[in-house]
Amino acid sequence: MNHPINGPFKAVIFDLDGTLLDTLADLSVSLNTVLERHGYPTHSLDECRKLVGFGMQVLVRSALPEESRDEALIEPMLEEMKGVYAGQWNVNSKPYDGIGRLLDAIDALGLKKAILSNKPDHFTKLCADELLAPWRFEVVMGHHDGIAHKPDPQGALLVAGMLGIDPLSILYIGDSGIDMQTAVAAGMYPLGVLWGFRPAGELRATGAQKLVSAPDEIIAFIESFRSS
Repeated sequence: MNHPINGPFKAVIFDLDGTLLDTLADLSVSLNTVLERHGYPTHSLDECRKLVGFGMQVLVRSALPEESRDEALIEPMLEEMKGVYAGQWNVNSKPYDGIGRLLDAIDALGLKKAILSNKPDHFTKLCADELLAPWRFEVVMGHHDGIAHKPDPQGALLVAGMLGIDPLSILYIGDSGIDMQTAVAAGMYPLGVLWGFRPAGELRATGAQKLVSAPDEIIAFIESFRSS
């Protein structure tokens, strides 16, 4: 089903990990540190790529062998991973090439910007404040109590309300099927990026209406609606 765009886009909501920032190495190191401490098998970078995106609790659960996925074990390991990640989150993580140009262009066009992530809210704000410091986002929201994880549209609709923008006028940019499902459920335009953690097939199957291979393509896409 095609998205009924309500005139030119007025705002952009970004996913964080795999979309704006390449955070995979720091997440992988943090996860494997905790797994190794407890004698569990670790995961390669490519294996971790498939596990991230659902939130840190699901990441820990999915990384454990099936027979060890006991909630009584997962909760303390989750807290342990948060502790490790607190000292690791900015070691390797950085914006993808071209993200700076994209954010500058969005600012020049006068669109509002927001971040919505399944990463814990504290870490989401840390990443935005340090790794995306030159740019101001009207809303930066990670997962916190009272807000359902994506793909539930609750967070996206809350962000739209905080921006004061009709969801039909919002471009939602992400790298995963979770993001595309979130955008569709919230009535926003789902745009999938191919430089992140998930393949094109997953993005198409979950509702992406456009796929891009580089941030500059997003600039051209946004501008095309303003000149049409």
